[in-house]
Amino acid sequence: MRERQASRDARRAREFEAFVAGAAGRLLHAATLLTAEPPDGNPRAQKLLTASLARTYASWDRLRGEDPYDCARKDLAVRFARGTWPLRPGHRRDGGVLGALSPQERLVLVLRLFEGVGEEQVAALLGLPVERVRALHTRAMGLVLHPPRGPAPAPPLQGTASV
Repeated sequence: MRERQASRDARRAREFEAFVAGAAGRLLHAATLLTAEPPDGNPRAQKLLTASLARTYASWDRLRGEDPYDCARKDLAVRFARGTWPLRPGHRRDGGVLGALSPQERLVLVLRLFEGVGEEQVAALLGLPVERVRALHTRAMGLVLHPPRGPAPAPPLQGTASV
């Protein structure tokens, strides 16, 4: 009996290791986009990925035909959503164009564009109406394609001679 259990555990570990070898890079990239951290310094993204992979491993035997990547991605998205918005006080907005987005906008954008998840699926995953997901996506795309510029230059002082 113990040999059979050991054999199942070894098979499970091999299957999971193969999954991680194939999926961890893309999942880490998605987590890095979500956290808006630089790829070479992404401790929050790595922590997010590690927690999602641990949850996926814990439920590995219960997946039964479900796509493990989809399950890990869902867990990643839900963990990010629960842990980041509203924006924590004192949190700097860095991370380039994605850093200018709210965490919710960033999550919708990453799921829709990078992961290719449909509006309805994103809405169901986040517990939002489809119209809200569409509005968040539209706003995020507008900010990414046309980022806000810095403050307008100060008007010239009146009474100074023009050259």
